[in-house]
Amino acid sequence: MSAQDSHVAGISAHIPNGAGAAAVLAAGIGSFLVALFALLADKIAAIKNLMIFYRPTGPLSGVTTCAIVVWLAVWLILHERWRNRTLALARINTVAFILLIVGVLLTFPPITDLF
Repeated sequence: MSAQDSHVAGISAHIPNGAGAAAVLAAGIGSFLVALFALLADKIAAIKNLMIFYRPTGPLSGVTTCAIVVWLAVWLILHERWRNRTLALARINTVAFILLIVGVLLTFPPITDLF
């Protein structure tokens, strides 16, 4: 029975979705990290000074650079571990979406002022 026949018969052919899941989760983590690093740089002077990679842009240069580096590392690691696996995308998408929402919320001053 071919993969198309099994799909028609109601039997799902297991196509690995790990690479896509790795990209989705890494994007959620990266989104959260941008907000977290920005919050930390805003509230802690030592971290603010560490995050200044390019003086004209201030700590934003380090915030975005560090978040991108960690995002890429997470993506590469998850991709390597999950690329041939079939994973529960609903749970991974939920976690990634929650991380995205928390990251967005952490960029609003009324929320960041609570810290």
